[in-house]
Amino acid sequence: MRTNPEILKSLIKEGSLVPQEEMLEVARKKAKLQIGIPKEISFQERRVALVPEAVSLLVANGHEVLIESKSGEHAYFSDTEYSEAGAEICYDRKEIFQCDLIFKVAPPSEDEVELMKGNQTLISALQLSVQPKVILQKLMQKKVTAIAWDYMQDEEGVYSVVRSMGELAGTTSILIAGELLSSFHSGKGLMFGGVTGVQPTEVVVIGAGTVAEYAVQAATGLGASVKVFDNSLTRLRRLQSNIGKRIFTSVIQPKVLAKAIRRADVVIGALRAPLGRTPCVVTEKMVSDMKAGSVIVDVSIDQGGCFETSRIMNHNNPTFVKHDVIHYCVPNIASRVSRTASFTISNIFSPILLEMGGQGGCGDLIKNDPGFRSGVYIYRGTLTSEVLGKVFNLKYKDIDLLVLGM
Repeated sequence: MRTNPEILKSLIKEGSLVPQEEMLEVARKKAKLQIGIPKEISFQERRVALVPEAVSLLVANGHEVLIESKSGEHAYFSDTEYSEAGAEICYDRKEIFQCDLIFKVAPPSEDEVELMKGNQTLISALQLSVQPKVILQKLMQKKVTAIAWDYMQDEEGVYSVVRSMGELAGTTSILIAGELLSSFHSGKGLMFGGVTGVQPTEVVVIGAGTVAEYAVQAATGLGASVKVFDNSLTRLRRLQSNIGKRIFTSVIQPKVLAKAIRRADVVIGALRAPLGRTPCVVTEKMVSDMKAGSVIVDVSIDQGGCFETSRIMNHNNPTFVKHDVIHYCVPNIASRVSRTASFTISNIFSPILLEMGGQGGCGDLIKNDPGFRSGVYIYRGTLTSEVLGKVFNLKYKDIDLLVLGM
């Protein structure tokens, strides 16, 4: 039997008016994070991982923050401020290390790892030069997922925390040098920079990375005459472009460097090595030829230093004099400006922690964010860092292969 076309059209039209099933987007499953902030116990570490404003933001988004009492005192944040922001103040250190996510500044000590219950996430710095093998092994035994914030990258491939700490160190190194040049610190009684009719302070910066760039910006902003040395023409060209004005730049040639240092009032050591010790490019003879009362600030001292005369000092006893030259060789300059540094770290990680909760937890963020994944060096007890594996002769696996199996 043939169907009348008019009847068929009518049936189709009537069918289209029948209520249809609504198609809704499937929302991602959100996770409530339990974040523990322990008090830093590393020598002269004064920073704190989260400031009260960041805690307030996280709590408002449904997350739980536990912070050890007096964790923020060295950055001038009180327990009252954290409590008012919604954090739970803990007086028992063990409670912090029972949290699902532990967020701290310095790498964990062996005692801190012992306090961890296992199957947790740890976010902290990873200092390859001082990382003990036993701590790695204990983290692996406890099936911890460990993320080094100094190896995390942003969407543009920049190591955001390292860069921010470099900005702080570069600017602060110039402020330190200005202070040490004054008469009351055995200096030459010079004002950093210069005034009309007076020869400006002469500054030599060794290195052309982030620390050097911000040291140069601070020095030129104060009116100093600046010379920059580095072995990479690419870095020198980039620094020249970022500064926005022509300054003296040169590759590191011993004779040219020695001549510049001999005339300098301030020398900033800002060389960095990808791995291992910083190359020592300034000999003791070069230092002995410097003007009496001049200043050396060796920002590279945490990697061995780039001056032959450098030796590690601390914030309580930061300087020594050798060949009539004042040396400032303190690792972790960022702790000198702990409040600013804490805000910097907190501002970087607040969006990351919110994104982690929004994506369903740390595992999902590792899977979906390559920049965050680049900071993972232990994943659920499996070592994923090739460098650590080779240094300590431990088995390791590629994190990308592990993520594929998630």
